[in-house]
Amino acid sequence: MDVTPLIPEGRQLVEAYGDGGFKVSGTTYRSAVLVFPGRTLPWSAETFADLTAEHFTDVIEAGKAGEVNLLLLGCGPRMAMLPAPLRQALRAAGVVTEVMDTGAACRTYNVLLAEGRQVVAALLPVDLPPVV
Repeated sequence: MDVTPLIPEGRQLVEAYGDGGFKVSGTTYRSAVLVFPGRTLPWSAETFADLTAEHFTDVIEAGKAGEVNLLLLGCGPRMAMLPAPLRQALRAAGVVTEVMDTGAACRTYNVLLAEGRQVVAALLPVDLPPVV
């Protein structure tokens, strides 16, 4: 029995993560990424501790435009707490933020995408062996 979620054509599916990068809908990225339902962008963020509101400009703009309302923040190999001012800046744009480790964020994004949710994943890479 095939249990692969049905993803509409043109949607960005996270296929693999690890080894410092990601594979999204057949394209490999060797950096952090922002994965929107219709596009994936390289993300300038390098570490969770250094995140600022400027790192989320594309997410905030998409939230204000009504394109997304949920951000899954994959913060690396372990979950961390998002500083309140950053959470509030995203919330002011209509974006609820859920922080989790990067693997959980990848899996959760794919499930919510299959459900047709307005979700974006901001993913920091992990140096685990690649998941295929």
